[in-house]
Amino acid sequence: MTAPADGRVRTVVGLLVAFELVSGFLQGAAVPLVPAVQDWQDITTGQAQWFTTVQFLAAAISVPAFGRLGDLYGHRRMIRVALATIAAGTLLVACAPNLAVLLVGRALMGPLAALLPLEIGLVRDRLSVDGGRRAVGLLVGALTLGSVLGHALAGPLLSLTGELRLTLFVLAALAAACVAVSFTAIPESGTRAEGRMDRAGAVLLALALVVLLGTVSRAAAWGWGSPLTLGGLLLAVVLLAVWTRLELAHPHPLVDVRALAGRHSAPYFASAFVLGAVMLGGQAVGVSFMAASPGDEGYGFGLAAWQISVYGVVPHLTAFAGSVLCAPLAARMGYRRLLLVAFTLLAAGYLGLIGANTALAPFTAANALTGIGCGLALGGLPTVVVEAGPADRTASVTAVYNNLKTLGGSIGGAAFGTVLAGLVIGTTDTPSRTAYLAIWAGGGVACALAVGVQLLAARRPAVLAA
Repeated sequence: MTAPADGRVRTVVGLLVAFELVSGFLQGAAVPLVPAVQDWQDITTGQAQWFTTVQFLAAAISVPAFGRLGDLYGHRRMIRVALATIAAGTLLVACAPNLAVLLVGRALMGPLAALLPLEIGLVRDRLSVDGGRRAVGLLVGALTLGSVLGHALAGPLLSLTGELRLTLFVLAALAAACVAVSFTAIPESGTRAEGRMDRAGAVLLALALVVLLGTVSRAAAWGWGSPLTLGGLLLAVVLLAVWTRLELAHPHPLVDVRALAGRHSAPYFASAFVLGAVMLGGQAVGVSFMAASPGDEGYGFGLAAWQISVYGVVPHLTAFAGSVLCAPLAARMGYRRLLLVAFTLLAAGYLGLIGANTALAPFTAANALTGIGCGLALGGLPTVVVEAGPADRTASVTAVYNNLKTLGGSIGGAAFGTVLAGLVIGTTDTPSRTAYLAIWAGGGVACALAVGVQLLAARRPAVLAA
């Protein structure tokens, strides 16, 4: 399809970048607001955790469904539907009279995670290969920056408004503004996938992911050896096995399982899982280490909350820089080599934390290194998996990548939590230094394995070398 004029391209990409900035802000602002939500609704800590968990589960359902619908009926159309659903959800959250309504609103915000696959599908259809690659880097960078801003500004915004409900109405206004903007200069994609929506595959995959992610998120409370946890994991495996057979037999499946497992794409999907595990699953590990007191726990830096915010934002900022620099660096070395560099930096950063955890400066430097690696990987992986897939399934392929990354984050977070709960100081429930060292070693080894898998992969398609 003929690309629009340069001015139109900048306008379209700029609007999509604005959507991702708001998307990141809404997602980043959720965690700092959890304590205020708990007080507002007069609920327990366990109930308050569902404020974030329910959106996480809703995203697992909406991402593949929205991705496939975008490929079938138009990415712009589904972007508008996603934004309208998100806006309705944010408004419902702000008006919620009780926990049940609050959780329904949070569930309606699940399509936040579906925006990026739809936007990547749109830019790939409307722009040249190079233009699409630059646009993907900008979109990922905007999402990363928005998440940083949301996490950093949620508290000050709450202090400024003086009331949680008013703060939530501000977030709802941002979402509503995006809906209005989506009806301006954004063109529709022209490429359409063949076939119809695989409803049975969508329902079965959604059910399997909800069972799997729900079980993993509750495993620490239930116990990994409990009948509930083991039964949930077994049920998820059975559902995924049935879903796989269904997809292999379907002429127009929700997910092309054969392409997913192909030698050109499988290493990068596996790398997405690893990225999610170390990046999303390990978010709280560094924070808890920095908060620990050398006098009490025998490790850590004893930082106050504001100091943790200052030092904790460093890897987020370097991740933003890495995602923005991804496209120009890839133009010089190619995306395959760029991803090798990204995961090498991740491995070096996590393994570096093992020897850099006794002083704040080298600890921060190692975290900055992991941030750069994350940014490069976040910018490069979507481009590689999309260009390795068929042109009429761009959003669907990106949705699979997103879900694998999220799944990795869920499993990684549960695994890290188990390590922190299992390796403790004496008879206390305080994690030992060994627990942190084991987590960082595991993260470094996982990233090194991702490098090895990519190196051992079969010869890449020619399009990925550019």
